Amino acid sequence: MSTAPAARRPLSSTPVLRTALVWGGVVTAALLIAGAVVGFAVGGAGGLGSALAGVAVSAIFLAVTATSILVANCWFGDPLYVPIFFGIVLGGWLLKLILFIVAIVVLRGQDWVDPVVFYVALVVSVIASLAVDVVVLLRMRIPSASDVTLPTDPDAGDRRA
Repeated sequence: MSTAPAARRPLSSTPVLRTALVWGGVVTAALLIAGAVVGFAVGGAGGLGSALAGVAVSAIFLAVTATSILVANCWFGDPLYVPIFFGIVLGGWLLKLILFIVAIVVLRGQDWVDPVVFYVALVVSVIASLAVDVVVLLRMRIPSASDVTLPTDPDAGDRRA
C-alpha cells in the first residue's frame, strides 16, 4: 500500500468531511437525548428504545459515507487512487445496504419497537444530518480549483518553488 508523502497538504475535502462528522456527532448526541425524552413520553420504554434505535441507525449510515471518503483519500497521489477511492466508497455503500437490511429484519420482529417512533426518529435524524452537511458546506471556504497542479513550461523551469 503506497501513500503520498506526508508533507503534502491535505485534500480540500478533508476538513469539510471532518467538520461534518464532528457536527454530525454533536447533532446526533442532541437527537439521542431529545429522542429518548420524546420517545419515552410517547411510548414508554418501547418508545425510548425505538427513538434511540432510529437515531443510531441513521447516524451510523450517514457517517459511513464521509468516513469511507476520508479513508479513501489516504491514497491520494497513488497511481491507483481512483479505483481505490471508488472501491472503498462503493464498499461502504454496499456495507450500508447490507447493514440496513439486517437492521430492519432484526428490528421488525422485536416487541419493544414502536414503528411510528422509530420512523419519526429516523426521518428527523436524516433531515438533521442533511442540514448539518449543508451548513458545513456553505460555511467552508474552498477555492474553485483547489487540488489542481498546473503543468509548468519545461524551458522556464518549475516555478512552484
